[in-house]
Amino acid sequence: MPKFSMSWIYMLVLFGLIAVYMLGGDSVGGSASKKVSYDEFKTFVSKGYASKIVINKDESTLKMYVNPKNIRDVFRQGSGSTGKNPYVTTEFGSVDKVETFVEAEKQSGKFKGMLNYENKRGNDLFSILLSFGPILLFIFLWLYLMRRMGGGGGGANGVFNVGKSKAKMYEKGSDINVTFKDVAGQAGAKQEVQEIVEFLKNPKKYTDLGGKIPKGALLVGPPGTGKTLLAKAVAGEAGVPFFSMSGSDFVEMFVGVGASRVRDLFRQAKEKAPCIIFIDEIDAVGRARSKNPAMGGNDERENTLNALLTEMDGFGTNSGVIILAATNRVDMLDSALLRAGRFDRQINVDLPDLNERKEIFMVHLKPVKIDSSVDIDMLARQTPGFSGADIANVCNEAALIAARHDKSHVGKQDFLDAVDRIIGGLEKKTKVMTSGERRTIALHEAGHATISWFLEHANPLVKVSIVPRGRALGAAWYMPEERQITTKEEMLDEMCATLGGRAAEELFTGHISTGAMNDLERVTKSAYGMIAYAGMSDKLPNICYYNNNEYNFQKPYSETTAKIMDDEVLRMIGEQYDRAKNILLEHKDGHNRLAELLLEREVIFAEDVEKIFGKRPWVSRSEEIMESEADKKAGVEDKAGNEADTRAEVSAGDGDEAGVTTGDEKI
Repeated sequence: MPKFSMSWIYMLVLFGLIAVYMLGGDSVGGSASKKVSYDEFKTFVSKGYASKIVINKDESTLKMYVNPKNIRDVFRQGSGSTGKNPYVTTEFGSVDKVETFVEAEKQSGKFKGMLNYENKRGNDLFSILLSFGPILLFIFLWLYLMRRMGGGGGGANGVFNVGKSKAKMYEKGSDINVTFKDVAGQAGAKQEVQEIVEFLKNPKKYTDLGGKIPKGALLVGPPGTGKTLLAKAVAGEAGVPFFSMSGSDFVEMFVGVGASRVRDLFRQAKEKAPCIIFIDEIDAVGRARSKNPAMGGNDERENTLNALLTEMDGFGTNSGVIILAATNRVDMLDSALLRAGRFDRQINVDLPDLNERKEIFMVHLKPVKIDSSVDIDMLARQTPGFSGADIANVCNEAALIAARHDKSHVGKQDFLDAVDRIIGGLEKKTKVMTSGERRTIALHEAGHATISWFLEHANPLVKVSIVPRGRALGAAWYMPEERQITTKEEMLDEMCATLGGRAAEELFTGHISTGAMNDLERVTKSAYGMIAYAGMSDKLPNICYYNNNEYNFQKPYSETTAKIMDDEVLRMIGEQYDRAKNILLEHKDGHNRLAELLLEREVIFAEDVEKIFGKRPWVSRSEEIMESEADKKAGVEDKAGNEADTRAEVSAGDGDEAGVTTGDEKI
C-alpha cells in the first residue's frame, strides 16, 4: 500500500470545492439548468410553469424553478434526467419591471410561488481561487523546491536546512555489522586504523607517555581496495559516535552552503566528542586551489576547502575529533590538506598480494557453495592485480555461471570461466569469421604460446583460445609473476613473447594484419618506459626523464635526446622481433601442430603444449614458490609425525618404568 500523506487530504478538499462550484449550491444532486431569453421566461410564467423565482440584483439575473409536472414541457425530458429542482436562468433590464410582471401574474393566478432575492456576486470561493490561485501555486512550488534542496526537509524547518550537515551518525550498537575480522588482507592499513580506534577507547594508555591523538588519517589507494570497508570496520569497532558522509555532500548550488555544512558537521562532532568523522571521496572538495582560473577567487569549492582546513587545524580546538578520509586521487589534493597536523597519516591501501588475495577469497567464498575441486591457492595465483572488489565479483560471477548450468555446487571451472569473463569479456561464438581469418588468429596465438614456452623469463602459459571475447579475437592466458623488481632481461623476454603473434603472421601467412595492434601498443609503451624512465638504454644509460609536473615545460629533454630515444626504441623492438622470428623458425613444426590443434579445439591448455614441445625447460618463479610451499608443508607434516612418534615412544617408556617400580614394590 502507498504511504499516507497529507497531500491526499489537500487534493480531496480541492476536488470537493471544485465539485461544489461546478454543481452549484442548488444543483447538488444533479439538477439541470437552462439559459433562456426574457420573453421565454415570461411565457413560462404565463403558462404556470414557475414554482419559485429568485432574483439576483447584483448580476441582473434570475432563476425560475420549474414545477415538477411541467419539466418535460420546458426541458423536453423527464425528471429522471433533469433532477428534482431544475431551473432556467435569464437576464433582465429592470428589477421594477420584473416585479410588476410577477405581481400581475400572481393576481391572474398563473404564478402561485414565492419571489425571493439574493445578493451575491457569482461563486465567492471560485472568485477567490481565481484571484489568488497563481500566487498560491507559486508559493507551493517554491516551498517544494526549497524542501528538496534543503535535504528532503522533514518537518516545518526543511526550508532552512540547506546549510545543515548531511552526515549520517552511527552510535555504538548501530546496524553496521562490519568489523576488522571482515577486512581480509591489508594488515598494515588495518593496524594503523585499529590503533586509532584503540586510542579513542583507551586514550590514557597513550597520553601517559606524552602522545597526542592524531588529527586525521587519509586512506589512499586504487579503486576497490577496501578503503570504505575499512571505514565501516572502524564504525563497527569503535565505541564512539561515527559521522559518515561523501565529499560531494558539501557541494551545493548556493554560495556558502558547503562551508556552512563543514562548520555544522564539526559543531555536531564537538558535541559528541570523542568521535570519528569519515569523508569518502574527499577529492570532491579537497582539490588543489587556484588550478581553475576561470572560476576566480570566489569558487565555492575553495570556500568549502578553506572552511575544512580551518576546522581541522585552526585557532579552535577539536579535541577528541578524528577525521578519516578516502581518495584514489591523492595527487590532486591541496598540499595544505596533506600537511602534518591535519592529515597526520597517509595509509596506503594497495592492491592485495598473493597471500592477501587468498584471505579475500576465503572471506567471499563463505556464502558460496563450492565443491572439492576448488583450489583457493590456484585462484589467488590466477588473479594477479585484482582488487578486493574484483575478487568479490569473481565469486559472484562464478555462482551465477554455476546456477546458469543448473549445478548444485560451484566448481573450479566455474571460477576459471568467471576470471576469463572479467578479464576478456563475454564469449562471442556467433561472431562471423572466414576460415582464413580463423587460421591467421590461430597462428597468431600459437606464436605467443610457442615463444613464451621457450623463454626463461616469460610468464608460464595457462591456456590459449581463439574464441572471440569482447573486442579480442583470441587470447593467451598466463600465470604472471609477482615481482617486486623487474630486470632488463625479464622485460626483453616479455617483449619478445608479445611480438610472437605478429612474427608468426609474417612468417607463416606472408602478410601482417591489424590483429597485433594491442601487442604493438604494449611493446611500444614498455620500450619507451625502459629507455626514458628506467635508464636501460645503451646510448642513454642511467638517466630517468620522468616528468612529475615539477617542470615548467612539457619535456625535460632536448629534441636531439628525443631522436636518440626513438632510435633506441626502434632498435630494441627490432631486435626482439628478429629474435621472435628465429625462435619460431627453430620450432616451426611444433608451432604448426599447435595452430592446427587450436583450429580443431578452439581452446588448448598448457598440458597440450607440453605434449607437443615437451616439458618447459625453465621453472617459473611461481612454480618455485609452489614447490617450496609444498616442501614446507610436507616438512611440517613429517615433523609433526616424528614428534607424534617420539611422544608415543616416551609414553611407552613411562609405562615400562612404572611397571618396574610396581614390581619392585611387590618384591
